[in-house]
Amino acid sequence: MPARKPGEFLIIPAIDLRGGRVVRLQEGDFDREQVYGDSPPDVAASFAAAGASWVHVVDLDGARAGERRQTEAIAAVRNALPLAVRLQVGGGIRSMDAVDATLAVGADRVVLGTAAVEDPALVKDAIERHGSDRIAVALDIRNGLAVGRGWVRGAPGQPVDRTIANLEGTGVRTLVITAIDRDGLLGGPDLALLERLLRLTSADVIASGGVATVEDLRNVRAIGCTGAIVGRALYEGRIDLAEALAAVR
Repeated sequence: MPARKPGEFLIIPAIDLRGGRVVRLQEGDFDREQVYGDSPPDVAASFAAAGASWVHVVDLDGARAGERRQTEAIAAVRNALPLAVRLQVGGGIRSMDAVDATLAVGADRVVLGTAAVEDPALVKDAIERHGSDRIAVALDIRNGLAVGRGWVRGAPGQPVDRTIANLEGTGVRTLVITAIDRDGLLGGPDLALLERLLRLTSADVIASGGVATVEDLRNVRAIGCTGAIVGRALYEGRIDLAEALAAVR
């Protein structure tokens, strides 16, 4: 099954996991956490009921620790979703064993972040092993640098232009671009950043960070993004998922 139908714009609801709960962080800061639910499977099921075709799950504990931590919660989310709803998972996946294990618990697509910045060869190997529909890359941008390691302050980064250049030849076809300074703040997406990066790659670009309104979704679609990840705006009722899906269909 292709990851996206031609011309389709994906609205992908996000579930960020920390300690088995559904949370959102502001600008990736673990000290600025808001809890939105104690049952990730129930949240996932509600997104499916509203019409989502994809759900995006991030293991925040794993991202911070550098190894997968929320395996049981991710498996429970998968079990709560109809088979037709696809699941992409990121956070702490920094080896081929971790890629294999994440797919084995039911993820349809693995998102590599830190590994993509620090070890592009892993991206290439994972795509050769599993196919480009099952491997995506997350580029998390702060002050023009692609950073990993759970976005912890002081984490190493490199110019995002160089990161994209390093990924040429890996076969990656899907990039998730997050403006860290917009994430969780509902201030709107960084359209200038997205437009600049769209000019540097032929891969599908999924926007993340700051989406607060249906108009934001229309704007990222208009500049050429193929989808958007939405989190806090859904949890706080600023965007109704079913209405948003209808608006961009």
